[in-house]
Amino acid sequence: MWQQKEISLSQLSRGFHIITDQVIKQIPEIINISKGLLHIFIKHTSASLTINESADPTVRHDFETYFNKTVPDNAPEYLHKSEGPDDMPAHLKSSILGSSISIPILDGELNLGTWQSIYLCEHRNYGGNRKLVLSIQGE
Repeated sequence: MWQQKEISLSQLSRGFHIITDQVIKQIPEIINISKGLLHIFIKHTSASLTINESADPTVRHDFETYFNKTVPDNAPEYLHKSEGPDDMPAHLKSSILGSSISIPILDGELNLGTWQSIYLCEHRNYGGNRKLVLSIQGE
């Protein structure tokens, strides 16, 4: 069985946001899957997806601090500046983290680790709504 849908997430502030519950609400059909896979793809070049710790909110703060230090806004060597000082760094950050993730489905639930959650990583100050493509394969 294959299913695919596109969802839109409301604009989020710059930073690392847990979106696991929002994704699960959009795919109630996983309840019928005993074994499978959820693939999530973000249709943007200035935001990304990752899976990481969800128990301690300082992890999300530390991610933002690390990436802002490693890939700063307004670096003089950037040539691509037409969309603002946060645009080129956002493209770099999204390439580093990636545009998709895959999560196993087991007995009707995402088979994440105890402390794992899905993050939407918003790298722009005003990124707007973000579109995700959710693809489910399973039996």
